[in-house]
Order: sequence, then C-alpha cells, then structure tokens
Amino acid sequence: MQPLTMLRPRRKVTGISAILLPFTSSNGDVDWPAFEAHVERTANAGLIPAVNMDTGYINLIDVATQDEVLRRTQAILGNGPFVAGAYVADQPGATFNEAGYATRFEAIQQHGGTPIVFQSYGLTQQPGPEIVASYTALGRHADRFLGFELTTDLAPFGAVYDLETFKGMMLVPQCVGMKHSSFHRQPEWERLQLRDKHRPEFKVYTGNDFAIDMIMYGSDYLLGLSTFAPDLFALRDTFWEAGDPRFFELNDQLQYLGYFAFRTPGAAYKHTAAMFLKLRDWVTCDEPHPQGIRRPDSDVAILKELGQRMGVLEG
Repeated sequence: MQPLTMLRPRRKVTGISAILLPFTSSNGDVDWPAFEAHVERTANAGLIPAVNMDTGYINLIDVATQDEVLRRTQAILGNGPFVAGAYVADQPGATFNEAGYATRFEAIQQHGGTPIVFQSYGLTQQPGPEIVASYTALGRHADRFLGFELTTDLAPFGAVYDLETFKGMMLVPQCVGMKHSSFHRQPEWERLQLRDKHRPEFKVYTGNDFAIDMIMYGSDYLLGLSTFAPDLFALRDTFWEAGDPRFFELNDQLQYLGYFAFRTPGAAYKHTAAMFLKLRDWVTCDEPHPQGIRRPDSDVAILKELGQRMGVLEG
C-alpha cells in the first residue's frame, strides 16, 4: 500500500458532526436550548448534524430522551438532513435484536433522519457472516442507513470488523456508508481501497479523531471532535476543496485539540467538549452526564490557549 498515491486534492468533503448533549448541572438535566443552538449552528456551518451518538451519550440516556432529541432536531432542521444513532441496550451474551433496531430505525426515519447502526453486544459478538446477515436484515427496515465500527476504547460493546465482514456489510444495498473508528490509519486505508474497487459511491466516514486528515485520502468524516468547532471544521474543508495551503495549519491546530481531548481515557472527551463549548459561550455548564468520565479542572487553561491559537477565544 502506498498512501501517497491515494491523496485526493481539491475534493469536496462530506462532513457529519456529532452533537454534544449538554447538561445544566451535575444531576443530568439536559440543557435543551444549548442543544438546539448547537444543532442549528452545526447545520449553518455546512455540516450534517449527528445526534444520539457517543457524543450524545446514547448508551447512557433513556429512550424518552433519545426521542426528545429527535423531535427537537427535526423541529430545528425541518427537511434538512441529519443522522441519528439507532442503539439497542443489551448485555454480553445477548442475541442480535433485530426488532429493537427496527423500532429505533422507524423512530429516526419518522423524524426525517438517517439511521446509523450503533453497535451492541448482540450485534458485534456474532461471527462475521452473521453480522453481514444482520445488516442485510436491517436493510428491510430502511431505504438507506449507515454502518458503524467503534473501538472498545470508547465503548465496551464496540468492534472493528475484519475486511471480509466489512466488504459484506458494504455490499448491502441499503447501507450507504460506514463510520470507521478504529483510531488507526492502516485499516481505514484498506477500507478505502476496498470501497474504490467494489462500490465507489459508498462513503467511508473517518471517526479517527487522532487522524482527521484522513479526508486527504478519500474518507469523509463523522467525528466527535468536530462538535468542539463545527465552524473551523467547515472552514478547513473549504480550504481543502479550494487547494488553499491554509488547510494544513488549521488542520494541525484542530488535530492538536484532538490529541488532547481524546487522550486516555478516550471516553472523557465529552467532558472536554463541554469545557471547550463553555469557553466559547456555547453552553452555560460544562458538566458531563452523571455517569460520564470526568477530566481535571486544569484542562480548562490548556483548552483556553488552544482556542486562542485557533482564533475563537480572546487572548
């Protein structure tokens, strides 16, 4: 494999940005006005909002809250596009719950969204051919949906599939794209080559917050990091499409933020995001979900410096 030969300059990038679910206090009350403002802000920047993702604490919120997220997102966007996680809570050893996923698919589609298959134990603990069969079955419940590979660094039920399983999932007609979050370049390069050979219109959305420049090689993106600065990600994408060398410096600044935000334990990036959004006056409270992992208060000073370097916070 020669990654340099895979570079695709001046390519229009499809950016999907996961929306942080913000809270008003440590007791877990959702800050709905801040959520709504962030959905609108993200769409206005030119990115597609993705709600009920890991960034939205999908595995920690109840179905009623998930549905309220969908309702409010549709109210803000009207007919505008958005992606939403379809998640079925289960335990190790569970069987694949097609009916549960179908119910979530239906709720998402009724609100105008595109479902993305959030992983579960019942899905990922199957052999590869059965995972492909599960995706084929889900194709009966949606004209189009997205798949998902997630590192266990972010969720214990996550899995990154072997290439043969990925190929099988990619060839399910209703599956029109896949978010790949292994946090490694090599498997993503391999998926891009497989995509180009067998289904060129299929979208590989990088979820690698440690290598956001994967868009240079043909990936699009669905990132949690972009929730920190959808305006800057949209600007970076514009620079890449125009062949503007300012792309590289802005990408470097955003990548530094990514390395800091997603350091071990990676799942604590959501608290980091809340801290950064509060510095930007986009949320009033930087508390994570009550069950979320916290970062030290000392992070705030570092985030402030990073924001100043990127020109979104005053010095």
